[in-house]
Amino acid sequence: MRIFFLSIFLALPVLLFSQRKKDVNSAKEMDYNTKYNSSDTIKKKKAPEATIDMYRIISLEKDTTYIDTTQSIRKAYGFNYLRKDNFGLMSFSNIGETYNTLQYGLNGFSPYPGFGFTAKQFNYSKPEEIRYANVATPVTELYFRTTIVRGQSTDVFFSLNPSPQLNFSVAYRALRSEGRYINQEARTNNFRFTASYNTKDERYVLKSHYVAQKIQNEENGGISNVSNFESGDSSFDNRARLGVYFEDAMSILKGKRFFVDQTFRINPKKGENNLYVTEQFNYETIFFNYSQQTIASNVGGEIVDRFGESFVTSGMNDRTTYNKVYNRLGAVYENMTLGSFTFFVDDLHSNYFYNNILYFDSETVPNLLSQAINDIGGQYNYRKDKWNGKFSYSKSITNQNLSNLDASAIYDLNDENQISFRYQNMNRLPNNNYNLYQSSYKKYNWSNDFVNEKLNSISVNADTKWVSLSLQYNSIKDYLYFADISTDAERAAKTQIVAPSQYGQIINYASLKVAREFVVGKFALDNTLLFQKVDQSNNVLNVPEFVTRNTLYYTDKIFNKKLFFQTGIEFNYFSSYYSNSYNPLVGEFFVQDKVKIGNFPLVDYFINAKIQRTRFYLKAEHLNSLFSKSNYFSAPDYPYRDFLIRFGLVWNFFN
Repeated sequence: MRIFFLSIFLALPVLLFSQRKKDVNSAKEMDYNTKYNSSDTIKKKKAPEATIDMYRIISLEKDTTYIDTTQSIRKAYGFNYLRKDNFGLMSFSNIGETYNTLQYGLNGFSPYPGFGFTAKQFNYSKPEEIRYANVATPVTELYFRTTIVRGQSTDVFFSLNPSPQLNFSVAYRALRSEGRYINQEARTNNFRFTASYNTKDERYVLKSHYVAQKIQNEENGGISNVSNFESGDSSFDNRARLGVYFEDAMSILKGKRFFVDQTFRINPKKGENNLYVTEQFNYETIFFNYSQQTIASNVGGEIVDRFGESFVTSGMNDRTTYNKVYNRLGAVYENMTLGSFTFFVDDLHSNYFYNNILYFDSETVPNLLSQAINDIGGQYNYRKDKWNGKFSYSKSITNQNLSNLDASAIYDLNDENQISFRYQNMNRLPNNNYNLYQSSYKKYNWSNDFVNEKLNSISVNADTKWVSLSLQYNSIKDYLYFADISTDAERAAKTQIVAPSQYGQIINYASLKVAREFVVGKFALDNTLLFQKVDQSNNVLNVPEFVTRNTLYYTDKIFNKKLFFQTGIEFNYFSSYYSNSYNPLVGEFFVQDKVKIGNFPLVDYFINAKIQRTRFYLKAEHLNSLFSKSNYFSAPDYPYRDFLIRFGLVWNFFN
């Protein structure tokens, strides 16, 4: 409950800004109210009303939307821990755990080397995901939702404009969810502060933010005896009776970032031709910590070394630290007819490190991976009438051989129909944890020098009033992944050894995503279908061939049309495939070819309602688990959640 009360406390500014302004001379005000009753003919001047287009949300790329308080089935899909539609992701049983990715490429690509530990970063806010506001009056949004067993999930956002040119916003997202299995509690803290400013003539524009975030998970390593779960034995309906590999392991991903993006127009007045200078600065520190007090696992009375031999007998504490400083300086020439031409220079310095150098009989594992990368590049933007296009290219001038070509075009036929195209050719550097990792577990120490991953991607999207289509084709060479390298003897002993690997051949991936809603009166059927195919000599990029979400629902207004509500059934399904498995020690998913998951339905019953600017959500999740077989998994050894009833709300205040 502490999280909920903290959310209410952060929402208190709305009360302050919603109070009626009082005159200093309150006696005169009392005199006036006494002299004239409510039927008096003297008319007061009506205050101007703010319209919806005066409440803007702006991305880093200057794409603008408006604060939306409507209720729809699409809005309901985004009412979750990630606060966005998570189609293509398979959540684990507890809220705040990781997600298995069913759709390749869903998380996007970057040519720069990342920190790694990607399984822990689904709720880690990146710079391009931060949104800036510009509002006519102070705005507050309160998100609240119940979790599993004990805990709450909340996200509070508050924004105001002291002047039309200056905006501040502060947001805090918190989660605590105990979960139903042993050692599964999840906690999240995410603080976000943004400031944006522009001069009246928009000669100078500034966007900046500070983010501090922490993602903490108790890690049980999955259930140790899958047959107990699948048996359907009622004695295991209490999931805390199922044995797990670890009862005292924990992972923490923690990061802080300070970010500034600014633009200055050299010519005093905006004309047909304009010249700008731009600068972007990003300083970020991150660490990943995995701790485990008891090394050996007790599995049904048998001692198991889950991750092999360890240097320590108890109290292990692995810590990986990373920091980076990124600068981009650019010059922009803008012609109101031809578009804008940008030339830029990037400078990235990063350090990825441990405390000690490790010496083995045949190799040495260093404690530092330090990189200095400089890029030069250009970008062309064109926006006129129904066309919006962008072409950019960058290439390293240091010895990393990094490059990125990105070309896209959008054509708006009208307000309801749009077609877009994108081509990307990328030579991307490996994430740092592929090339260097240290652990207290002996076989989890490596120092590599992998070559760059090459990616060619083509996508076509059509959003129309009839149907939405998304076609994607990717060709990947030197694909990087984590592999299960356990020997047969180690697997028999339930030991799991994972290491990075690189696939030197070409992988071809194609997908088609189709979305269409059918409406008949007050009934509707919303459908999203994903078809995927992978052409490869070895199974290293594994995805289900078919994923679907189908929602049948009823919409109406009751109580003199004051209450808007929707109720219906949501059906999710993906075909059977060799799913990637999760390793909490390295915070990554890894490729395996022993266990298939999938081919089971997920049926939810929901009620969504809206009164004024408050939206309510009630959902009975995985309803069919009450009578179906226990064959539902998010990843090998990690069952999906059982039947659960959850509720929540989103409450907007415009003061």
